[in-house]
Amino acid sequence: MSHIEAAPGSSLHGARRARELAEAADGRVADVLVVGLGATGAGAALDAAARGLDVVAVDAHDLAFGTSRWSSKLIHGGLRYLASAQFDVAHESAVERGVLMTRTAPHLVTAQPFVLPLTPLVSRAQASLAWAGFRAGDMLRMAARTPRQVLPAPRRLSATEARHLAPAVRAAGLRGGLLSWDGKVTDDARLVTALARTAAAHGARVLTRVRVLELTGTGARVRDEVTGEEGEIRARAVINAAGVWAGGLVDDIRIRPSRGTHLVLRSERLGALPAGLHIPIPGETNRFVLVLPQGDGRVYVGLTDEPVEGAIPDVPEVPETDIGFLLDVLGSVLDVPVTRDEVVGAFAGLRPLLDTSAHEGTSGTGPRTSDISRRHAVLTSPDGVTTVVGGKLTTYRRMAQDAVDAAAEGRGLRAAPSPTAALPLVGAAAPERLRTLPAPHRLIRRYGTEATAVHALAAQDPGLARPVLPGHPVTRAELLWAVLHEGALDESDLLDRRTRIGLVPHDRTEVLATAREVLAQATAAQP
Repeated sequence: MSHIEAAPGSSLHGARRARELAEAADGRVADVLVVGLGATGAGAALDAAARGLDVVAVDAHDLAFGTSRWSSKLIHGGLRYLASAQFDVAHESAVERGVLMTRTAPHLVTAQPFVLPLTPLVSRAQASLAWAGFRAGDMLRMAARTPRQVLPAPRRLSATEARHLAPAVRAAGLRGGLLSWDGKVTDDARLVTALARTAAAHGARVLTRVRVLELTGTGARVRDEVTGEEGEIRARAVINAAGVWAGGLVDDIRIRPSRGTHLVLRSERLGALPAGLHIPIPGETNRFVLVLPQGDGRVYVGLTDEPVEGAIPDVPEVPETDIGFLLDVLGSVLDVPVTRDEVVGAFAGLRPLLDTSAHEGTSGTGPRTSDISRRHAVLTSPDGVTTVVGGKLTTYRRMAQDAVDAAAEGRGLRAAPSPTAALPLVGAAAPERLRTLPAPHRLIRRYGTEATAVHALAAQDPGLARPVLPGHPVTRAELLWAVLHEGALDESDLLDRRTRIGLVPHDRTEVLATAREVLAQATAAQP
């Protein structure tokens, strides 16, 4: 059932997982073991495999189970880091944004316009500062050599233009707006899935639901979370890319998580949104709440930046204080404020920031998490485990490259230079080719060149063409494709990561039975 139409060697499914887990734990020694399959871990698996190394990559849960699925879905050009004089981080962000938009993932990462409405709450001095920032951001784009046709220039808007792009904004007192552009990923979890599948196509063994019980510089004791069986995976080099959980695997790694919360609204609540919104946070000069239209009947509103203390949960809770804060800021610019009962979902992610406090016990009195550098760090433990922490979604590729460089050098592995800055991910193609594919635009934005194969599944079986939920575009064919080719093993993988239906609890409940039906159908069809 359309197996041959996936990118060669890239299909992840239950049968492949079982086979490759048995191979990985049979006593052989891999070149590299990567722990964690978020963006950085999947990126490291791809980087190492693309250099010709023998790679095993594991995660206790699923692809993109942690922070990588809770982002704003933005690929930032680094503007925010200019304001705090982190020029190297800003430039690196702009470069990596350009890599994604022009070479490695132009099907998943595209330009997103934003309007900053100049309401009476935004002083002329604040507007001037914001405009200077957007101009500086455009200079970052030029320094990164990202073409103007990929990311247009910022410009000032009249009040009429601002209202056209942001019709939900209160007209009274509106004196115009500022239009800027940044990168947007169709779906952060889909980006991770593309990374993992591209790594698999280069020979990496990508193994979800394999929990590391003990990690050393020569491998790991692991447990198959599907069967409960324990075993050992041996490797010449080990990379810890477990994000906020990295400190639980390696001593002396201290993470200071920061919580970023987003609200989920139905699109009709804010009407047509041709652009996203930047809403200044009162009392802050360089922080905004973002309104992010998703094109799937939903809008995200975020985000917060709050320090988190204590044990790190698998799935972070969203406190009512965060919801109230976001609604208050959003309400400051709307004709009709959004009420609490109009929030149909919410999600929070924990940024894995490295704790740079000078002494134990100072994390509660150190700098605000919003002020901690987003530059990543690559650290090597006394027994040789390479840990990569910090950074952000935009710079995953550079983080992965640096981690593999350090692991290979530290363990004496012969590895070619990293090719990933020019290595297209599964589904990637030049925009002019993507535009000519015989498939719906929405599928092309999610699957790239594989959109024709997903579309063909639905054409072969009209039952697969049906949306799984009224008002939401995802079809049964997409769920089936996720099981056959994208490594989805259960309904949570399908609803919470391969699609984002699960962000709205009501919708998740409605689709659960359909997801189980498709899983049963796919199991019968698996190779």
